[in-house]
Amino acid sequence: MVNLLEIGDEELASLLSSGRLTLSIYGLGYVGLSLVAVWLRAGARVIGVDVNPQKVAEISRGIVDSYEKAVVEAINRGLKEEKFKATLDGVQAARESHVKIVTVPVSLDENKKPVFKALREALRTIGGGLKRGDLVIIESSVPVGTTSNLAKPLLEEVSKLKVEKDFGLAYSPERIYIGRAVKDIEENYPKIIAGIGEKSLKAATKLYRLVARKGVIQLPTPEYAELEKLLEGVYRDVNIALANQLALLCRALGLDYDKVREAANSQPFCHLHKPGAGVGGACIPVYSIFVQNMARNLGVKLNLVEEGRRINDEMSRIVTDIVKESVEKAGLKKPVIAILGLAFRGGIDDTRYSPAYKVIENLLEYGYAIRAVQDPYVKKDNRVAGLGIELTNSLEKALRGANVVVIVTDHPEYKKIGIKQFKELSGKSEVLVVDARHVIEDWENPPRGVLYTGVGRPFIFKV
Repeated sequence: MVNLLEIGDEELASLLSSGRLTLSIYGLGYVGLSLVAVWLRAGARVIGVDVNPQKVAEISRGIVDSYEKAVVEAINRGLKEEKFKATLDGVQAARESHVKIVTVPVSLDENKKPVFKALREALRTIGGGLKRGDLVIIESSVPVGTTSNLAKPLLEEVSKLKVEKDFGLAYSPERIYIGRAVKDIEENYPKIIAGIGEKSLKAATKLYRLVARKGVIQLPTPEYAELEKLLEGVYRDVNIALANQLALLCRALGLDYDKVREAANSQPFCHLHKPGAGVGGACIPVYSIFVQNMARNLGVKLNLVEEGRRINDEMSRIVTDIVKESVEKAGLKKPVIAILGLAFRGGIDDTRYSPAYKVIENLLEYGYAIRAVQDPYVKKDNRVAGLGIELTNSLEKALRGANVVVIVTDHPEYKKIGIKQFKELSGKSEVLVVDARHVIEDWENPPRGVLYTGVGRPFIFKV
């Protein structure tokens, strides 16, 4: 029997490198698959657990939904060597593994309250197979107090075991950027770790020191680590809001925000972010709401945080207003719009909380015709289909017949498009390009008949 609360460093390292240590990862999304890859690369046996039968079946066949070559290669090698398997049976996975890592999301409901359903289900499943000497690590981003007040009592209730005495429980937030997750875990960032007690802290620290080359930062309690993760997101949310405000000022002044930003950021204490159509993804906007809810419950006013969230939410409407204003300025009588980008950021297919949805809905509300939504990564979307709009991966198909192009996502493919190509592909004599993410590089010299503007860029139009 392996007891991770008592095992020594050398013995743990030997178990890992020899494939005698087994980890189960609960939730096979972007984060979960990345963790599977990291632990397989370190030598462990890994069991991936998910509630989606189609996802489990595809992964078992080597079909891995990841843009990272390292993730795909590690999982396929693990399948071939029989060191990895994906399953729907989370209880059996808990019985077979020594370490259980939870990555399922805590989302928001329509009233902006946290939804713990997936996390509760994962913890109950783990509790059903939890053994003495095991270690449970929560990596999901959660409201402060979740590990101590939800995970601990739930695991103890289901397993009939006691934390610190029989099993370990730690919180260690994921800190990755989708597209380079393996490198972030293994090389780029130190691992933040907090245990429910001293034994749990030591066990999780020993484990993660085996893969995190930047080392481990220990925090006193899970509450510290839970808040640390949320504040990373709040920092970005507020700074993106600042960028959006300053970009709109530059636009009103007829200046290019990017040129101002680049010059300002040459000073080491200045780090202006890039503007856009809002902030999407299941991270930054959600974390900010978690923090605001907590502050209100404590009677603490976070005016800056709340204002930053409001500004970023408002950007989709502002982008729509820029489109309307530009259409009128260009004198386009019958605007037909192509939307470029549905994912919340470039290079991925993740559409969760994407500002593109609000831009599309606002344009429809204004009475505009939307020719199509184009995204090189997103192949299907029920929300767009429900609006009666075509979703395509073909840039040519989306632009054909459109005289207004709204770029919402900074996909790398869009950065390769020259300003003249919009007119050529549309087949129209006049085309308006509204670049919400400033991806078009040769925007300052458009051909005749092309109007260009960005969130933080002036109008340029040659008749």
